[in-house]
Amino acid sequence: MDDESLEEMSRKKDELQIKANQLKKDRDELHDQSKKMAKERDEINAKIRQIRNQISDHKQKRDDYNERVKHAKELRNEFSKNHLELKKKIKDLERERTSNSGVNVNELKQYLRKLENEQMTQPMSAQKEKKLIDTIKEIHFKIKDADESLNKDPKLKKAIEEEKLMRQKAEKQHELVEKMANKAQEEHQGMLEQLKQLDKHVKRTTEIQENIVVTKIEADKIHKEFIDNVNTIHELEKKISSMEKKKEKKKKIADVSAAQKEADDVFDRFKRGEKLSTEDLMILQKAGLL
Repeated sequence: MDDESLEEMSRKKDELQIKANQLKKDRDELHDQSKKMAKERDEINAKIRQIRNQISDHKQKRDDYNERVKHAKELRNEFSKNHLELKKKIKDLERERTSNSGVNVNELKQYLRKLENEQMTQPMSAQKEKKLIDTIKEIHFKIKDADESLNKDPKLKKAIEEEKLMRQKAEKQHELVEKMANKAQEEHQGMLEQLKQLDKHVKRTTEIQENIVVTKIEADKIHKEFIDNVNTIHELEKKISSMEKKKEKKKKIADVSAAQKEADDVFDRFKRGEKLSTEDLMILQKAGLL
């Protein structure tokens, strides 16, 4: 019965050892998976920090460009206002000079366009057309003469030069506004693209972290089962060792009893005067009967 129990416990210990080895392997594989996932998570987190810095940089640049756009618009509006005032000043001067000279250049130009349109669109005799051409030439001359007279006016000439310069300033400032606005938009677009990347990476790290937690829970569960198996193995080893010692002790007692019985038999023969062999004498000697 003891032999059967010892054999059964030894078989059970071997089975538990095989299971413990598999549990240890499964646990270690899960730990390796966790380490790989943690490494990927840390790498993505490093990218997230970098992207956040880039987003901050884009935002700062965008805000700087928007501030520059604001100031550039203010200056452009000022130039445009001055330009309109100079144009009005030129018209007032031209009107004043026209009133003094008795020649209204704008009216002459309108009349000239009317006559030129009649020449191109209306049928007429050669004599009438010649008369019309002469009138057109005369108006051209009057306009030219009036323009030359106006251009010689120092106040008007100065106002025209100032208007031209102010128009150029306004146009140049408008180009600067558009340039700064485009730069601001580029930085804003760059920020939006980085925000998309950030959202993508944050979702991925959240997913990885959830998988790490699930994997760790499973690994802990397997580790607990592994420890339970190892403890059971140790308990079985103690029982097996104890049973083996008991078995060995019984065997020794049985061997001693058998030897003593044999020695007693030989001694009885010795007492009866029977002849003993060398082996019989050694048995008596071992038993302490000689």
